[in-house]
This record gives sequence, C-alpha cells and structure tokens, in this order.
Amino acid sequence: MQKGVIALSLTLLATSAQAQTRPSTVDMPCGASRQLVFARGAIVLGTGGSTYDRFVRDRTFCDVTEYAQAAYVPSRESPLCFVGYRCKQGPRDWWD
Repeated sequence: MQKGVIALSLTLLATSAQAQTRPSTVDMPCGASRQLVFARGAIVLGTGGSTYDRFVRDRTFCDVTEYAQAAYVPSRESPLCFVGYRCKQGPRDWWD
C-alpha cells in the first residue's frame, strides 16, 4: 500500500511540473524579457502561440560546439525586441 502511495505521489509531482507555464515575451515589455534572460543566464521563453525557444545571456551558456546568435522576439510593445542570444549548432553563418 505504501509503495502505491509513493508511486502515485511521484506521478502527480511529475505531472504538475510538466504543466507549468513558461513566461511569454508577447505578454511582457521588451525590457522585462531581456532582464529575465540576463538574470537567469539561460531560460526558455514563449514567443507567441505555442512557439518557444531557449535564450541565453552570452556564449558561456552554449555547448562547446555552439555559437551565440543575437535573438529578437516579439514583445508587448515591439515586434523586434533584443532579449539576448540563441545557441546555434555548427559552423557560424556570418550572413544569418
């Protein structure tokens, strides 16, 4: 009986963690989104609808094989808000 209660508790805990919502850039001012990235170093932000991405403060939050590319997202007051960087895989594309 006790094993069943523990298993149920762990299942409920995992389910509630998955249901947490991520901050959305379209609901916040540009500066608030930028501040979240700066304060946490790396964070997943919603960018409108069901789209999302991981944004980082600088290249130190990327893997060794990745480079940091400037990231612009829609915010409450602007369609192009610089929030930080996205980590990109592979050789750097200087024209992108």
